[in-house]
Amino acid sequence: MKYLGFDLGTKTLGIAVSDNKGIISMPLTTLNHNNNYNELLDDIKKIIKDEKIDKIVLGLPKNMNNTMGERALNTLDFKKLLEDTFNIEVIMQDERLSTMEVHKFLIDKDVSRKKRKKVVDKMAAQIILQSFLDSNRERNS
Repeated sequence: MKYLGFDLGTKTLGIAVSDNKGIISMPLTTLNHNNNYNELLDDIKKIIKDEKIDKIVLGLPKNMNNTMGERALNTLDFKKLLEDTFNIEVIMQDERLSTMEVHKFLIDKDVSRKKRKKVVDKMAAQIILQSFLDSNRERNS
Protein backbone atom coordinates (compact mmCIF):
# COMPACT_ATOMS: atom_id res chain seq x y z
CA MET A 1 0.00 0.00 0.00
CA LYS A 2 1.51 3.32 -1.06
CA TYR A 3 0.37 6.65 0.39
CA LEU A 4 0.71 10.37 -0.32
CA GLY A 5 0.76 12.72 2.67
CA PHE A 6 -0.53 16.28 2.31
CA ASP A 7 -0.05 19.35 4.49
CA LEU A 8 -2.43 21.98 3.12
CA GLY A 9 -1.37 25.51 3.96
CA THR A 10 -2.93 28.82 3.03
CA LYS A 11 -0.63 29.21 -0.01
CA THR A 12 1.13 25.87 -0.42
CA LEU A 13 0.61 22.12 -0.36
CA GLY A 14 3.42 20.09 1.18
CA ILE A 15 3.59 16.56 -0.20
CA ALA A 16 5.27 13.44 1.16
CA VAL A 17 5.22 9.88 -0.15
CA SER A 18 5.53 6.51 1.55
CA ASP A 19 7.55 3.53 0.46
CA ASN A 20 5.66 0.69 -1.29
CA LYS A 21 5.04 -1.13 1.99
CA GLY A 22 3.61 1.92 3.77
CA ILE A 23 6.28 1.95 6.49
CA ILE A 24 8.46 5.02 5.89
CA SER A 25 7.50 8.49 4.65
CA MET A 26 9.76 10.83 2.70
CA PRO A 27 9.29 14.49 1.75
CA LEU A 28 8.50 14.86 -1.94
CA THR A 29 7.68 18.42 -3.00
CA THR A 30 5.79 21.62 -2.26
CA LEU A 31 3.20 23.06 -4.65
CA ASN A 32 1.83 26.63 -4.64
CA HIS A 33 -1.91 27.16 -4.92
CA ASN A 34 -2.78 30.72 -3.76
CA ASN A 35 -6.16 29.53 -2.39
CA ASN A 36 -7.18 28.01 -5.74
CA TYR A 37 -7.13 24.27 -5.11
CA ASN A 38 -7.99 23.52 -8.74
CA GLU A 39 -4.48 24.74 -9.65
CA LEU A 40 -3.11 21.68 -7.83
CA LEU A 41 -5.12 18.98 -9.58
CA ASP A 42 -2.92 18.38 -12.65
CA ASP A 43 0.24 18.09 -10.54
CA ILE A 44 -1.47 15.81 -8.01
CA LYS A 45 -2.83 13.61 -10.81
CA LYS A 46 0.67 13.20 -12.22
CA ILE A 47 2.11 12.33 -8.80
CA ILE A 48 -0.66 9.77 -8.12
CA LYS A 49 0.03 8.13 -11.48
CA ASP A 50 3.84 8.27 -11.36
CA GLU A 51 4.07 7.05 -7.75
CA LYS A 52 1.21 4.50 -8.10
CA ILE A 53 -0.59 5.88 -5.04
CA ASP A 54 -3.32 3.85 -3.30
CA LYS A 55 -4.50 6.37 -0.68
CA ILE A 56 -3.96 9.96 0.45
CA VAL A 57 -3.42 11.08 4.05
CA LEU A 58 -4.44 14.71 4.54
CA GLY A 59 -3.49 16.67 7.64
CA LEU A 60 -6.47 18.09 9.53
CA PRO A 61 -5.55 21.35 11.29
CA LYS A 62 -7.79 21.18 14.35
CA ASN A 63 -7.58 23.84 17.03
CA MET A 64 -5.77 22.92 20.23
CA ASN A 65 -9.15 22.55 22.00
CA ASN A 66 -10.14 19.94 19.37
CA THR A 67 -12.60 22.24 17.57
CA MET A 68 -12.52 22.89 13.84
CA GLY A 69 -11.91 26.40 12.61
CA GLU A 70 -11.89 27.91 9.14
CA ARG A 71 -8.66 26.18 8.06
CA ALA A 72 -10.01 22.77 9.07
CA LEU A 73 -13.23 23.41 7.16
CA ASN A 74 -11.24 24.46 4.07
CA THR A 75 -9.23 21.26 4.42
CA LEU A 76 -12.42 19.19 4.47
CA ASP A 77 -13.50 20.97 1.26
CA PHE A 78 -10.13 20.03 -0.27
CA LYS A 79 -10.66 16.41 0.84
CA LYS A 80 -13.99 16.30 -1.02
CA LEU A 81 -12.39 17.83 -4.13
CA LEU A 82 -9.65 15.15 -4.08
CA GLU A 83 -12.12 12.29 -3.60
CA ASP A 84 -14.48 13.57 -6.31
CA THR A 85 -11.67 14.27 -8.79
CA PHE A 86 -9.48 11.19 -8.34
CA ASN A 87 -11.87 8.59 -6.90
CA ILE A 88 -9.30 7.82 -4.20
CA GLU A 89 -9.71 7.39 -0.43
CA VAL A 90 -8.53 10.41 1.55
CA ILE A 91 -7.80 9.73 5.23
CA MET A 92 -7.77 12.62 7.68
CA GLN A 93 -4.86 12.78 10.16
CA ASP A 94 -4.61 15.21 13.07
CA GLU A 95 -1.77 17.57 12.23
CA ARG A 96 -1.64 19.78 15.31
CA LEU A 97 1.88 21.07 15.94
CA SER A 98 3.42 19.30 12.91
CA THR A 99 4.70 22.56 11.37
CA MET A 100 6.01 23.76 14.74
CA GLU A 101 7.81 20.43 15.15
CA VAL A 102 9.50 20.89 11.77
CA HIS A 103 10.54 24.48 12.57
CA LYS A 104 11.99 23.41 15.92
CA PHE A 105 13.91 20.55 14.29
CA LEU A 106 15.34 22.80 11.56
CA ILE A 107 16.26 25.55 14.02
CA ASP A 108 18.01 22.96 16.21
CA LYS A 109 19.98 21.90 13.12
CA ASP A 110 20.90 25.55 12.49
CA VAL A 111 19.13 25.73 9.11
CA SER A 112 18.72 29.31 7.89
CA ARG A 113 15.26 30.90 7.74
CA LYS A 114 15.50 31.08 3.93
CA LYS A 115 16.28 27.37 3.62
CA ARG A 116 13.62 26.44 6.22
CA LYS A 117 10.95 28.19 4.16
CA LYS A 118 11.75 25.95 1.17
CA VAL A 119 11.37 22.63 3.03
CA VAL A 120 8.99 23.17 5.95
CA ASP A 121 5.75 22.25 4.10
CA LYS A 122 6.96 18.98 2.61
CA MET A 123 8.59 18.04 5.93
CA ALA A 124 5.31 18.75 7.75
CA ALA A 125 3.60 16.47 5.21
CA GLN A 126 6.22 13.83 6.00
CA ILE A 127 5.45 14.07 9.73
CA ILE A 128 1.69 13.86 9.09
CA LEU A 129 2.13 10.81 6.88
CA GLN A 130 4.60 9.12 9.23
CA SER A 131 2.23 9.64 12.18
CA PHE A 132 -0.51 7.93 10.21
CA LEU A 133 1.75 5.06 9.09
CA ASP A 134 2.97 4.45 12.65
CA SER A 135 -0.55 4.46 14.16
CA ASN A 136 -1.87 2.29 11.31
CA ARG A 137 0.91 -0.26 11.88
CA GLU A 138 0.17 -0.34 15.63
CA ARG A 139 -3.56 -0.92 14.97
CA ASN A 140 -2.82 -3.77 12.60
CA SER A 141 -0.27 -5.60 14.74
